[in-house]
Amino acid sequence: MLTIRLAVRDWDYFTPLALGDVRPQGFTLAIDRVGTLADDLGHSAEYDAGEVSFSRYAQGRAKGESSLAGLPHFLMRGFRQRCIITTADSPLTDVAHLAGKKIGLTGWQDSGNSWTRAILREAGVGIPDAHWYVGRLTGRHPIVDRLGGFGRPGLIEAMPGETPMIDALKSGMLDAVFTPFMPEGFFSAGSGLRQLQPDFRQAEIDYFRRTGYVPGMHLLAVKSTVAREYPWLPQALSAVIDESARVWQQKREKYADTTPWLLDEIRQTLQVLPANWNANGLAANERMITDFGRELFEQGITARCLTPAELFPPIATGAR
Repeated sequence: MLTIRLAVRDWDYFTPLALGDVRPQGFTLAIDRVGTLADDLGHSAEYDAGEVSFSRYAQGRAKGESSLAGLPHFLMRGFRQRCIITTADSPLTDVAHLAGKKIGLTGWQDSGNSWTRAILREAGVGIPDAHWYVGRLTGRHPIVDRLGGFGRPGLIEAMPGETPMIDALKSGMLDAVFTPFMPEGFFSAGSGLRQLQPDFRQAEIDYFRRTGYVPGMHLLAVKSTVAREYPWLPQALSAVIDESARVWQQKREKYADTTPWLLDEIRQTLQVLPANWNANGLAANERMITDFGRELFEQGITARCLTPAELFPPIATGAR
């Protein structure tokens, strides 16, 4: 039987698949949990499919690359208001307050940071309206190229001396930092750090009401060679991951005592967001995909504005 080797992050909703509670039909699935997304998945000797950055995938499509068949199946989604942090005693409380400020971020071309800059653009703070520093979040993170060729002297620069951005934030060198994951100790009472917007949950609810979506950062992709040989596979893979997520959600509601207030979090989500807020597929995500393509172009990440049809060709979506 056909075996598909899949590289994904350690997302909870893969647990039913990993344990065999959910099984694919017509193929077997070998799941490899990775801490860092596979480099150049389209030419990987190890994997047939995997989790890829939406931004980097789009950049490849804009350049005419076709080694990957991306699916409009978003393995990682998340609001970005919560990802803007500052010091506990900072006077800044709104994204509009970041005009003219020094902002650090963990990678210029990252999908999440592109979405966060879109929030600032909406508030009237464009790329030329702040000073941007790109670097590692803490001293435990590796020193690597995080500019990706998008640096602009005097506007978008690497952190001086590779200073960890949390240290720079606490010293006053930076006014705010964009980060997908909070630094260790962030949630403790004495961390000295907080989200920029005191009521970031309400800001995220307002964002959803304006846009109708939770932004997608990472998506599912299959090697184009595999998709052409097994044209039924991309949709079958997407469907079995969706089923795993459905089973996981059911179990999550039953075994909610893993954290004291998880039930209330589930209740609030169901009351505020529609039941299909994280639905996959082209129709369910067309507006979000369109907006992201436009943002990448407006921010200079891609040289042209990609449409949903260009980003997700029929080989992956099953369209005719």
